Amino acid sequence: MTVLTFTLILLLGAYAAGFIGSLSGLGGGVVIIPLLTTVLHVDIHYAIGAALVSVIATSSGSAAAYVKEGITNMRLGMFLEIATTAGAIGGALMSTIAPTSFIAVLFGCTLIFSSINSLRKKQEHAVKTSSKLAILLKLPSTYPEGKTRIAYGTKNVIGGFSMMGLAGMLSGLLGIGSGAFKVIAMDNIMKIPFKVSTTTSNFMMGVTATASAVIYLQKGYIEPVICMPAVIGVLLGAMTGARILIKANPRKLRLFFAVIIIMLALNMVYNGVVGNI
Repeated sequence: MTVLTFTLILLLGAYAAGFIGSLSGLGGGVVIIPLLTTVLHVDIHYAIGAALVSVIATSSGSAAAYVKEGITNMRLGMFLEIATTAGAIGGALMSTIAPTSFIAVLFGCTLIFSSINSLRKKQEHAVKTSSKLAILLKLPSTYPEGKTRIAYGTKNVIGGFSMMGLAGMLSGLLGIGSGAFKVIAMDNIMKIPFKVSTTTSNFMMGVTATASAVIYLQKGYIEPVICMPAVIGVLLGAMTGARILIKANPRKLRLFFAVIIIMLALNMVYNGVVGNI
């Protein structure tokens, strides 16, 4: 396969990855890695490196919009980034010594969990009271709802912080944003409203991925020939998906693409078990 053919296939595949990722709410990295490893037969470490760079690009673009709208809780995000960054560095270091088959199986299992979680019915539930530690760290805040701002409290800071460490480790190990685990930490454990937890998670993804990408760069797993078309394709696909999501039925779209992603995940698990990756 020539470099031009490889680049064109990857560009089109990355566009589809960004499109599917934005509609499913899971990001383009969940499709980029199966595409590179099972279709283009790229080593999974290089695939993870490309996925991390894609996460940085997509997160940076969308996070800026959410911060401008005043939805993202930046103080909470920067506090929890301590855990995700430490976990991401540990996960990235683990990935360089872990067997590729183990990474493939773990990636598939994580993808299945994330897909199922993306279909879960989410409801806003702004708690009014906060824990003493949350008040001490000044984590409670407000978010806009129409022309008013709704105040919300924060609970179980230690539990959420611990879960963020796991999310960061998975991000560094697998090259994904681990948004599902971050949202669980903020939404289910810390009782942050879903709108705030998703936007704050998006704000954190870029920083977490950057910490992991530094390790992959030092190990030589960030390959420009792979990363450039992957980033361009994912960005264009995500922009297209965002426009369609506004007009379409998001529930049906998420269900359709969740099935596709689960099939990709099962394929990754199978290839990991039989040693094809």
